[in-house]
Amino acid sequence: MIEQAESAAGRTSAGASDGTSTPVRPGRRRSEESRLAILTAATELLGEVGYARLTVEGIAARAGTGKQTVYRWWPGKADVLLEAVTAHARQHIALPDTGDHAADLRTFLAATFAAATPPTTDALRALMAEAQIDPAFGDRFRETLLHPRREALGTLVDRARTAGLLAPQLTTATAVDLAFGALWYRLLGTRDPLDDDLAELLTRTLLLPSATSSGSADGA
Repeated sequence: MIEQAESAAGRTSAGASDGTSTPVRPGRRRSEESRLAILTAATELLGEVGYARLTVEGIAARAGTGKQTVYRWWPGKADVLLEAVTAHARQHIALPDTGDHAADLRTFLAATFAAATPPTTDALRALMAEAQIDPAFGDRFRETLLHPRREALGTLVDRARTAGLLAPQLTTATAVDLAFGALWYRLLGTRDPLDDDLAELLTRTLLLPSATSSGSADGA
């Protein structure tokens, strides 16, 4: 889930410019090689053993480092996964600006859904659950992952609204709620697919027919 190109790709992806990441604890400067090894180890082990059995010790052993290194950089396993998921989103979900508001929205939603595959889906479910029981982590989860994703989608919706193409009964905030609400409901509840069909349906729901009449899922 975490490739070596993450840093370069993140500079051109949605949310890369916001500078958000999981807070780093004071201490020695992080080694990029060790950081990537730890993030990769955490996501691999999550898929193998599940969140309940995932441990900092196991992550450190898989990454070939000491658990003290992990604890020096992150408060615990949830924050390791949070940074991994955030990096994954930056790397794979671009913020398009082609001038075609429907196509840009459809592309963003399709990329968001395409990025939500195992082990990322396992991490997202675990992190959402952790955010409900640990208020401090919940704050970090919202600030690091949820808010930048909302801002990115909100940018696209605002462009459509300025062009007079947003469905008139919607505000930008409500449109974003509808789109990400569908994602989280399927992710946590029904586990129905997150696919291009959903991206197309949401685009047609959020925008006026005149914005989407010339586009389709095949043309996205």
